[in-house]
Amino acid sequence: MNFLADDEMHGRGSATRDEHIAALFVAAQLQSLGLEPGGDNGTFLQKTAMPDPLPAQVQQRLSKFQNVPRKETWNAIGILRGTTLPNEAILLTAHLDHLGIGPANASGDTNFNGADDDASGTTAVLALAHILATGPRPKRTIVFACFGSEELGGFGNRAFLAHPPIPLSSIVANLEFEMIGRPDSAVPAGTLWMTGFERSNLGPELAKHGAHVVKDPHPTQNFFRRSDNYALATQGIVAQSVSSFGLHKDYHQPSDDLSGIDFTHMTNAIASMVNPIRWLANTNWKPAWNPGGKPEANSPNGPMPTPPPQAK
Repeated sequence: MNFLADDEMHGRGSATRDEHIAALFVAAQLQSLGLEPGGDNGTFLQKTAMPDPLPAQVQQRLSKFQNVPRKETWNAIGILRGTTLPNEAILLTAHLDHLGIGPANASGDTNFNGADDDASGTTAVLALAHILATGPRPKRTIVFACFGSEELGGFGNRAFLAHPPIPLSSIVANLEFEMIGRPDSAVPAGTLWMTGFERSNLGPELAKHGAHVVKDPHPTQNFFRRSDNYALATQGIVAQSVSSFGLHKDYHQPSDDLSGIDFTHMTNAIASMVNPIRWLANTNWKPAWNPGGKPEANSPNGPMPTPPPQAK
């Protein structure tokens, strides 16, 4: 997190040089663990061109931020191949980009560091990669992926879906880690909440195996549709986010920096997911959507709209 949310990273603006540096950092971490590369041409990086020109709504959102070229975005992907069930996969994800350099706050700070959003989630994916890759190899394959350009509308997850490193049909479940750097007072201490908890049996089953996950206490915010998981969910994959975002005032502000991170909470949150994910990677059980829970790409449940400025 010190690296990802440092001022020198200039807020890891979507599809910028700094996002590329963040992706290279994540890729190097995944490579150091001896994982298989899941990117382009035998590398750990997946690059994709951004639309040219960018959609009008995206250009409008960027008008207040640093005017830099945004031609490409990058994902970082590593694969821990399973032993006896290698053709079934658990996908662990986060987004590595943030907003970049933008309007100054009252203190004159223009650097949108994005420590909670989502250096915290990226750190969780890397921590889980370190733990799971250095332990007994699981039965199922585990894919660790950090997406670029989530903040502009999910261009990184679109690239992943268009050029998946494994067949999409092999993905048993996706857990996206999104803003876990602070506790949420709306749920018990030491607890994460899961978006779309009632939509599938994944959350309740993980909770049975020790995950400190409960139902999203902010249903009016529609968080299920506001992160990378949603694009995968519309493809039929049971894909949900875990978070502890308590609607804090530093969201999408320059003040979202390391000084606001509760590292005890974050450490405990990540630790609480290790054994449940290890169980999920070693069981034959598969999660399923509850009746009416699966979002349809052409229904009132989807697709994800371009978010307003205060949303993801």
